[in-house]
Amino acid sequence: MEAESDALIRFLATERGLSEAYQLSVRQTLDALAGWLRRRGSVLREVGTEELAAFLSQRKREGLNAASLRITTVHLKVFFRWLAAQGRLAMDPAEPLIAPHPDQALPETLHASELTILLESIDPAQPLGRRDLAILELFYAAGLRLSELCQARLEMMDFDEGFLRITGKGNKTRIVRVGTKAREALVDYLKNARPALVSKRTSSHIFLSVRGTALSPDRVRQIVKERAAQAGLAQNVYPHLLRHSFATHLLEGGADLRVIQELLGHADIATTQIYTHVDRQRLKAIHKQFHPRG
Repeated sequence: MEAESDALIRFLATERGLSEAYQLSVRQTLDALAGWLRRRGSVLREVGTEELAAFLSQRKREGLNAASLRITTVHLKVFFRWLAAQGRLAMDPAEPLIAPHPDQALPETLHASELTILLESIDPAQPLGRRDLAILELFYAAGLRLSELCQARLEMMDFDEGFLRITGKGNKTRIVRVGTKAREALVDYLKNARPALVSKRTSSHIFLSVRGTALSPDRVRQIVKERAAQAGLAQNVYPHLLRHSFATHLLEGGADLRVIQELLGHADIATTQIYTHVDRQRLKAIHKQFHPRG
């Protein structure tokens, strides 16, 4: 099936304009299928749905996880649909195949008490304390992505009403609520710390480095990790963990999932639903711990 594989890759490159990485991924799947067929003494025109299912089962036994099997199934569907459309096969044997749903890892979170320890461990009077406290408070109060926090500018903030206008994934703008504690930390930082960081090349970005430039994502990650270590937290703490904690704690407090979806800027409610699994896991753990017959 080498000629057919080459022809499909050319089609994906020239007609579909797909990336080299995608082409390589498809090629790897087709090479694996070709090797499997050779070992069985089979040829491409004899392949049916049962054979493809057996190939996928073999790949699973070899250690492919659900996400990789899903990608492999999609590649097979692309290949055999194209072969049938080209008249190289009488029918598409991959059409009945069902791609497995990938295992969905539950997001990590911090307990509310751990977040309190983290936030209260920062002394605003210490160098950069006001800035770092404002960063952590805003992450947790608004559920921001790392890129969204780094791109936040002064003109995006409504301090009177406590709202921040940000641009997230897909260049979509949304309004997020900034809670009382986060707003107090921001006002304190902007009044008493940010002016000392301003230089000739300073822009309107809210969070500045010691050189007066906008903080980079790598530097913000480092700040979060350093502050968590100083607070004595054993868990690996990173910006997106604070976003997960924001959503999980809202759900635990009774917030509607649609509201959480809007606050997070998720285009699809299915993305937000992962937090319902986190909440169910918490309820199961509580039941097991405290119920006499748990």
